[in-house]
Amino acid sequence: MTIATQLLTLDEFLELPETRPAAEFINGKIIQKPMPQGEHSLLQGKLCETINQQAREVAVAMAFPELRCTFGNQSVVPDVAVFRWQRIPRQSSGRIANRFNLHPDWSIEILSPDQSQSRVLSNLLHCAQHGTELGWLVDPDEETVLIVWPDQRVQFLEGEALLPVIEGVELSLTVADIFGWLIL
Repeated sequence: MTIATQLLTLDEFLELPETRPAAEFINGKIIQKPMPQGEHSLLQGKLCETINQQAREVAVAMAFPELRCTFGNQSVVPDVAVFRWQRIPRQSSGRIANRFNLHPDWSIEILSPDQSQSRVLSNLLHCAQHGTELGWLVDPDEETVLIVWPDQRVQFLEGEALLPVIEGVELSLTVADIFGWLIL
């Protein structure tokens, strides 16, 4: 859902107060993300937890939920943004920076019932155009994952298909594994 029809600059958008759920800045417009529901929230948390258990422990990468990433004249908030360890912005003290003015290495979006698949896919393609190595579009209703590669090629995976991850992250997950997490 678009919440502003007037065109803004990226700098003007970034000066606005944050909203909950987050708003994104795409093509000069503010677009409100939908509030996560049960399946979305569970998948997002489990993906962050699973990636971080392996990658963060060995300082290879780190997964962040709902992190604003500003690059390529847009400001997007992937459901999960994964950054290689050495690319995580830091303050001079070594503490993590608050602003991430760069693309994620791996961007994961989980489709919500009220979201347009083409708009979310467009965000992943924007990431790929600006250096993101891997994108996932997780569709809980269809139990599928669309993979977006750096050349903007899109691949459809389902069932027992093994999901690709960025180099250095040692995970072996299938599409079925991801959706198996929804059963409590």
